[in-house]
Amino acid sequence: MYELEINNVTHTFSNGREKNTVLRDISFGVNKNQFVSIIGPSGCGKTTLLNIVAGFLKPTGGKVTLGNQEVTRPGPDRAFVFQGYALFPWMSVKDNILYPMKLQKQPREERERQLKELLALAHLEGKDNLFPHQLSGGMKQRTGVIRALACRPRVLLMDEPLGAVDMQMRQKLQEDIEDIFLRDTVTVMMITHDIDEAVFLSDRVLVMSQQQGQIKADIRIDLVHPRDRRSVQYRNYISEVTDILQGSNQERRNEEKPLLLKTDKVFTESSREESPG
Repeated sequence: MYELEINNVTHTFSNGREKNTVLRDISFGVNKNQFVSIIGPSGCGKTTLLNIVAGFLKPTGGKVTLGNQEVTRPGPDRAFVFQGYALFPWMSVKDNILYPMKLQKQPREERERQLKELLALAHLEGKDNLFPHQLSGGMKQRTGVIRALACRPRVLLMDEPLGAVDMQMRQKLQEDIEDIFLRDTVTVMMITHDIDEAVFLSDRVLVMSQQQGQIKADIRIDLVHPRDRRSVQYRNYISEVTDILQGSNQERRNEEKPLLLKTDKVFTESSREESPG
């Protein structure tokens, strides 16, 4: 039985009379303590799907279940890590991390013990009294990850968690995140545009299609952690995901092409009618 299951999820956005179905009958499951990345062309519905799993959006059709419970609203069993850190600027690192524990009314001693563990996990010892504006981008993101873990969620949802970090810092943070999840296992669903990031962190990589979010491929990354980016097997996975993703991008271009051809044909026929020859 899956820890998290997406069952025939469909979602349609309506704007007056116009309707846009971004997801249609999407189904897959995620095992307990599995790290799954979702990658696909822009606009294919990745973030919409993540928001449905989080309970921020209600699907037009189908359902999401966590264990035996249907997801109908946000809850502490699903924590969310945003791209833009989303730390409380008026709170120190310590208070940001303690905040979800206080909401859950954990005993003071338990909060302090867990705070110490989380700070060590993210290599933030001695930084607990700093405020977000005093932190580097990497420290902010590590704080955001362990704050999400502080409420001991069953599932951690991450939407482009390193999207706001410069390229020089990105690989180092990927290694930090890998270390965090090796030491504090939790079920993870992550949205990313970075193929290397998906292969480096994940047990599975799902490639979504432009065709209303259809799952075009479900690739199991059969590599041990910590992962060696220089290995032949690692590079083969990068190539496999890249080839499938390029196929998805080609689908999008093909969808747009008939409209352009139709326009070209109109202009061509008009030109012939007006031509004296």
